[in-house]
Amino acid sequence: MKNRTDIIPDAETLVGEVTFDLPVIAEHLARYDSRNNRLLLCAAEQIADRVARAIAEWGPQRIGIVIGTSTSGIGAGEDALKVRAQTGAFPEQYLYSQQELGNSSDFLRHYFDISGPCYTVSTACSSSTKVFASARRLLQADLCDLVIVGGGDSLCKLTLNGFSSLESVSKGHCLPFSANRDGINIGEGAALFTLEKLTADDTSSVILAGIGESSDAHHISAPHPEGLGAIAAIQSALKDANLAAEDIDYINLHGTATQKNDAMESRAIKQVFGSTPPPCSSTKPITGHTLGAAGAIEAAFCYLLLSQESSRQTLPPQIWDGVQDPQDPSLPLVSQGQSAEVNYLMSNSFAFGGSNASLILARNQRGKNK
Repeated sequence: MKNRTDIIPDAETLVGEVTFDLPVIAEHLARYDSRNNRLLLCAAEQIADRVARAIAEWGPQRIGIVIGTSTSGIGAGEDALKVRAQTGAFPEQYLYSQQELGNSSDFLRHYFDISGPCYTVSTACSSSTKVFASARRLLQADLCDLVIVGGGDSLCKLTLNGFSSLESVSKGHCLPFSANRDGINIGEGAALFTLEKLTADDTSSVILAGIGESSDAHHISAPHPEGLGAIAAIQSALKDANLAAEDIDYINLHGTATQKNDAMESRAIKQVFGSTPPPCSSTKPITGHTLGAAGAIEAAFCYLLLSQESSRQTLPPQIWDGVQDPQDPSLPLVSQGQSAEVNYLMSNSFAFGGSNASLILARNQRGKNK
């Protein structure tokens, strides 16, 4: 988390910023060179070996890509507009296509040199949770043998100033579920996974157990106050996974620290899980709210917990001031150092327009030492 003074005029804003040097996009892919795609390239390099083996086994036409984003390369467009205002012309290397929402998935298609189905899902903050459902459908329809799935978003003035105009940006460090919460911290990042069909002898450590989606369309930017869309998505994910609510060991909450999201989400969790929900936390105070990439990044927290040899793991802590909002149901928020047996983990994403998604990842009981 880092304070920036150059994004929102006349304001210091705390954001989740990737501060290390990102990999360089090769010259033959220069038309895709944006910060958003460099974030995705950083993640893509980590799965490149598995993708290469899949191409060798099944062919490039059997490998798909489904990416979630809300910013794409809009930051490159902002930089180009600044140059145009100063010089009267766009910079020579600028391409409008860099800020098209489909640019991220198209970049990965060329990077991996594959020819299977390739598209982007952009449903605001549920984008890179919903991609798991889209990718699974490609596998079930036998259109692909492996799908590269995930999301990426980068910091830009458009989103920061947009949320600021809604009075939804925190004046300090965001405090999900606190009585003192005053809004979000925006972040950036990327996470990618490879999704494949599960076979009888598969020893992969983590599996996609279930996913649920809903669209309540209550309001263009506000969730239904009782969380009806969130409840529908969570219940659908549990049904899809053939699980009961008590089977879930940890929930990564959407937890944006806005007044309306946290109020409805706490009600939705209580409605589905009753008086004894599993341990919960929002990881957005750690990363910032990464918008279209949030679903994939928060699924990655769950993946990392499940992929360890031991089933007992230290959970991501809830970073807040500990002041419960008396207007909202209290949740069993994770304290620093708290651990639990983790076999079924849920990650929730709720977006503008009532686009909701809930994901359940599970430890593969057939996996080695699992």
